Amino acid sequence: MDPRIGRRRFFGYAGSAGASSLLFPSFLPFGSRETMEFEDPQGKSRPSAEADEYMAATGTPWATDAALDILEDGGNAVDAAVGALLMINVTFGEAASFPGVAPVVLYDSEAGEYKSYTGAGTAPENATIDHFRSQGHETMPSLSIESQLLPASPDVAVELLKEGGTMTFGEVVGPSVETAREGFPVHRLMLHNLDQSLIERFGFYILMPYNVKVYLDGQWWRPLHHSERFTRPDLAETFEQLAEAEKDVLNDGGSREEGLEAVRREFYEGEIADRIVEFHDERGGLFTRDDLSGYEGYWEEPVTGSYAEYEVHTNSFWSQGPVVPMILRILDGVDTPQSPEDADYAHTVLQAIDLAMADREAYMGDPEYVDVPAEGLLSEEYASERRSRMTSDSNFSDTPEPGNPRGFGEEGGAGTETAADGETGGNGKAREDGRYYPDTSYLAVVDGEGNAVSMTPSDFPMTPMVPGTGLTLGNRMTQFRLDPDHPSSLEPGKRPRITPHAVMVSKDGDFHMSFGTPGGDTQTQALVQVFLNTIVFGMGIQEAIEAPRFVSANFPNSFAPHEYSPGTVEIERSLYDEVGDGLEEKGYELDVYDDWADGDRFGGVCAVKRAEGGGLVGGADPRLESWAAGDSSRYF
Repeated sequence: MDPRIGRRRFFGYAGSAGASSLLFPSFLPFGSRETMEFEDPQGKSRPSAEADEYMAATGTPWATDAALDILEDGGNAVDAAVGALLMINVTFGEAASFPGVAPVVLYDSEAGEYKSYTGAGTAPENATIDHFRSQGHETMPSLSIESQLLPASPDVAVELLKEGGTMTFGEVVGPSVETAREGFPVHRLMLHNLDQSLIERFGFYILMPYNVKVYLDGQWWRPLHHSERFTRPDLAETFEQLAEAEKDVLNDGGSREEGLEAVRREFYEGEIADRIVEFHDERGGLFTRDDLSGYEGYWEEPVTGSYAEYEVHTNSFWSQGPVVPMILRILDGVDTPQSPEDADYAHTVLQAIDLAMADREAYMGDPEYVDVPAEGLLSEEYASERRSRMTSDSNFSDTPEPGNPRGFGEEGGAGTETAADGETGGNGKAREDGRYYPDTSYLAVVDGEGNAVSMTPSDFPMTPMVPGTGLTLGNRMTQFRLDPDHPSSLEPGKRPRITPHAVMVSKDGDFHMSFGTPGGDTQTQALVQVFLNTIVFGMGIQEAIEAPRFVSANFPNSFAPHEYSPGTVEIERSLYDEVGDGLEEKGYELDVYDDWADGDRFGGVCAVKRAEGGGLVGGADPRLESWAAGDSSRYF
């Protein structure tokens, strides 16, 4: 399957017959616009980054450099992380937009404390299952303004800076405003994400003309070219408007915290909120002023699970983050083969993935609305019960039955053998042409005091952008289900169980690593493989990231229409050459892709970890545009 199938649905829906009959003017420009010098890192191996004091690993080189600039100017990890987030919103905005989702895990070195922040918006008050069912929808519509989730990342940026930062919003947003105005070169991932035929670009223009203004400079007939100068002037103005709201408060003698609150107020209650609500009113959206003014995230204890002497900290069950420690719990009691290029190893990990994903589908959802058996899902006893379901000689061939974690890890004994909350395999819709993973990005920052931030921003322009603002509100509500019995069922005020999540690892209580990845349902799978490559097989972090991967497709996709491919594994070619025959003998259907060619499908991991001899080491995935650097190494 062409990995761009989801984008082609987006870009190609508007009547191709009409476009194909156009008398197209031959004098209109097709060629490259102004270009910039740029050595694109995508698809290229690179050495592990090293640093004595501080380091950043993010989804684009510009975001990494923005974080390092802030650290050099005296900011800490929180300041640098927010600056990197905003720069990713500029330089990879079609994958991780302002103001999309942005789950966070924060490590406070002075307190020795890990915290999670809810970087996922909620459904507006008018978003109900009955509303969408009455329109004939069986699943959430992908291209509709009604699938937009309330914005989260402005709240995340403000709360992070209030909780642990030292700088103002105006200080950390400055580099992003400059880059948005002066431009940056179109990179390979932008070309990949916006690769459309002439007819598809015309459909894009008919459906969403402002999106075309932002991404194609209004010239729908003209494709993007590598290294062209790309600017985001409207987004720059929005950033400046937020910074001006803060500046006004500071100039009047207000405190730093009061200035940050003014930033939040300007977005969720001020002129920007007015423009968002007016746009929804005009286009039949669901947002109201009360929805925006009433939105807020919150700090929480991270979900934590163990593997050997390591603890894995991630966001709560409103994300799929807990799947990472669930998989590792299952694997912690397994004798691991001696090589990651072993069919038995791949089979063992794949079975643990499928078992954890079956429980994800049965139990995991916004804990404000869902009674999640959290203690059981993460308990050693329940992991042992799930481990007993694994076989040595055959695959599951379909999504396995979920277990029943209720009672495990609690007084009163263990649960029964079958799930109480539903089934998994039958909830998906089988397809023959594979899966599509929409885009996301990632950033990790560690400062000289040992503070660390892990963040996974996302959301993409598959619904209309707010004219004149540069704002992408995404279609993240497609991760809701229109099934009231599903734990991620749609309800007003509820968060969908989003795929993006942030992860940190500690060893014997001390910070060890911050890492994460884009990739939809691939995210948990890629992180588990990188973790095992470093911990079990002793690889350096860059080697662990660059190693070939496999991905199970044996469960429903988190995005509507929730398709899945029973018994199917997607695998990179060099690993297929080593383990393909063995996996096929066990009954797996293998879809093979070139190494490093598809970061959507196989993830794009970034990581910063403590080096054994002191200092920091970092890695960044060649599958995407990502880059790691520290105080002793820069990209630009």
